[in-house]
Amino acid sequence: MTIVFYGVAAAGLILSFAKSKEKTKLALKKAWKAFENIMPQFLGIILLIGLLLSVLSAEQISGLIGKDSGWIGVIIASIIGSITLIPGFVAFPLAAALLENGAGYMQIGAFVSTLMMVGIVTMPMEFLYFGKKATFLRNGMGFVFSILVAIVMGVLL
Repeated sequence: MTIVFYGVAAAGLILSFAKSKEKTKLALKKAWKAFENIMPQFLGIILLIGLLLSVLSAEQISGLIGKDSGWIGVIIASIIGSITLIPGFVAFPLAAALLENGAGYMQIGAFVSTLMMVGIVTMPMEFLYFGKKATFLRNGMGFVFSILVAIVMGVLL
């Protein structure tokens, strides 16, 4: 399936190049700049994942946020997700790695949803733009919704 996506991307690039060489070159330069900006974060997270997986055994991960950890694991995963600032394109591979190493679906659902919706680290900036009331309301609603996501995942999976 991956090769199909690469084929479609290559065909689109060839079509774009045939239509306008200048615009295609400009787009490729912009894409390269975006790639350069993202790569340090991506490599840092990959190194962090590797380090965590080498330090923590599958049993330890399972004990903290595994299926049998129950609501304590959901709360632990929610707190970690709330205070961690990871881009979405890294969060899902991280979730897959944690699942492969013993984490539970309910706990990972809480982790990823709080990671995307709750921003403890970004709160000072949000205070400036949205005010304290809106920031606390947004983060609180995100946290509650994340717990609901965990419940739904626990029931369905």
